[in-house]
Amino acid sequence: MDKKKHIAIFTTASLPWLTGTAVNPLFRAAYLAKDGVRKVTLVIPWLKLTDQEHVYPNKLTFDSPSEQEKYVRQWLEERTGFKSSFDIRFYPGRFSLHKRSILALGDITEAIPDDEADVAVLEEPEHLTWYHHGKRWKIKFRLVIGVVHTNYLEYVRREKNGQLQAFLLKYVNSWVVNIYCHRVIRLSAATQELPRSVICNIHGVNPRFLNIGMKKREQEQNGNQPFTKGAYYIGKMVWSKGYKELLKLLKDNQKELTQLEVDLYGSGEDSDQVEEAAEKLDITVRVHPGRDHADPLFHDYKVFLNPSTTDVVCTTTAEALAMGKIVICANHPSNDFFKQFPNCRTYDDDEGFVNETCRALQDQPAPLTDDQMHELSWEAATERFLKSAHLDEVKKLTKKPSKLYMSTSFNLSRNLDDASAFIHHWGTGFLTKQPDEEQCKDVGFPVPLKRQSYPSRKWAF
Repeated sequence: MDKKKHIAIFTTASLPWLTGTAVNPLFRAAYLAKDGVRKVTLVIPWLKLTDQEHVYPNKLTFDSPSEQEKYVRQWLEERTGFKSSFDIRFYPGRFSLHKRSILALGDITEAIPDDEADVAVLEEPEHLTWYHHGKRWKIKFRLVIGVVHTNYLEYVRREKNGQLQAFLLKYVNSWVVNIYCHRVIRLSAATQELPRSVICNIHGVNPRFLNIGMKKREQEQNGNQPFTKGAYYIGKMVWSKGYKELLKLLKDNQKELTQLEVDLYGSGEDSDQVEEAAEKLDITVRVHPGRDHADPLFHDYKVFLNPSTTDVVCTTTAEALAMGKIVICANHPSNDFFKQFPNCRTYDDDEGFVNETCRALQDQPAPLTDDQMHELSWEAATERFLKSAHLDEVKKLTKKPSKLYMSTSFNLSRNLDDASAFIHHWGTGFLTKQPDEEQCKDVGFPVPLKRQSYPSRKWAF
């Protein structure tokens, strides 16, 4: 038999942090490995205890990678209903309070042995390569596929000097993705244009939500009322996650929405400010702590309000549709995938928001068909991934020599791609932090040598 093709999925977060780059790559690994046709490894960050305390909710921490792996696998099995056959490996990471995200330390390509380096999937390729200072991805792996999750430009624009930062970041993102990826999959057109990219939503919905939707469909078929509550929104409680837009829409249209009651569920650094703003409204807006979206508390809500335009493909919108709810969302590229579902209703302005919200409160959601449920599932998402990734290209691509030598005369007669990679490698040397000895031992990485105070005459990357 031929050796199984190996797919290594690198991502920027891990459970118990319930962020998109922790959850979606985990499901992707499970469903890619499910049929046993290929070998799959999920590579996730390992944080020191102090960073875990900053990132993970409910004071949940782990003493070892194996302990965290056990937690991740148990969480996944409870939601998929099957035992997964993929491997989990860790790379050293640190949490940046300033960026509110996890950054890789050292050369994380070392998580995969050279003889297994067939396909690398970089979940958030910009994020994983901004400070990459190790083996070049295209040299280590035969095929490198980037999956763009985050609209970083939109987040940056909301900061001080945001337009300038976004302008610079746009070119940095294109530069590093061009250097390190053969192919890029953008989840929606809300992301920036990138070299060699296609647009395709390759995310699915946790099976729990589809099961809830099936039960709601059965209730309606049996003559029962499937939804008894009104409108709600759920999301991390920070202004950039749609709360600013939603509260403004409610404030500006209070006279037209006098009968509307909205429940907001979320936890985050802006919770107090969101609650204060909600209390100033004439209409009823209740603010609650965050909960799991699959909690029975949410099953009976009929209308999900989501005006956010910072998401690329909003996970909670997909979950609400899977549960059979009506979704009111902005007419925005991030929501293009959802427009195929009858229960997705979009608006362009305040008048459209008011009209769609009032109509949704009066209507009953259209029951999901089997085809619509499949389109939302991880099985369908995996089919879309395999089609978009062009894994057959692995046979056509051959690895370049593992070392690229640069002399003191800066002999850059090689192609532009190699020159760009060298410049990035050189530049990030001053920005990239190395893991300490303890973290390396925890994840089985070689302990890095101390850096020399002067540049070496040759580099391997």
